[in-house]
Amino acid sequence: MPDTQPIARLLNGHFVFIRQFLKHPLQIGSIIPSSRFLERRVVAAARIASANVIVELGPGTGGTTRALLKAMPRHARLLTIEINPHFHSLISRVEDERLIAHLGSACDLKQIMARYDLGAPDAIVSGIPFSTMDPGIGSRILEAVAASLAPHGRFVAYQVSPQVARLCRPLLGPGEMVTEFLNIPPMRVFHWQKMGA
Repeated sequence: MPDTQPIARLLNGHFVFIRQFLKHPLQIGSIIPSSRFLERRVVAAARIASANVIVELGPGTGGTTRALLKAMPRHARLLTIEINPHFHSLISRVEDERLIAHLGSACDLKQIMARYDLGAPDAIVSGIPFSTMDPGIGSRILEAVAASLAPHGRFVAYQVSPQVARLCRPLLGPGEMVTEFLNIPPMRVFHWQKMGA
């Protein structure tokens, strides 16, 4: 008899994601979780395989979190910052000693990193929707991202809208963008590399 647990987990994750999207549409960038194709593209763009410290802003139900954990080195650390208590509780159940799950706002990135005694991240990945938040809050988050990244560190944001590129240009330059069409909806994957010190 085939193992139906992976399918059940997938369907449950989609249901939870849709329910939270309907409750908090301004906090969540899409009505369903990221596809495995988008997750792979994000992991490659952020160069997770060679990162020591990784931060994920807005992990949602944890699909991208699991993809990051699978790709990152054994000695690396992953800090997730999630503002939605329900999503945070899901991330907290992921069993991996390299994971630090934090409930809070991405605006407080620097203070949260200091709390866990983490060095400058080699990669910051963001799924939070910059297009639906107040531009002032978006700018504060991106200022914290730019200030926190290690020299040559990478910032990757997967978004429906190009708003993040407009907000990030004064801080990290124009960056690069590719579109992942094997996702619902198709998602823009923006990435920047911080200049060396």
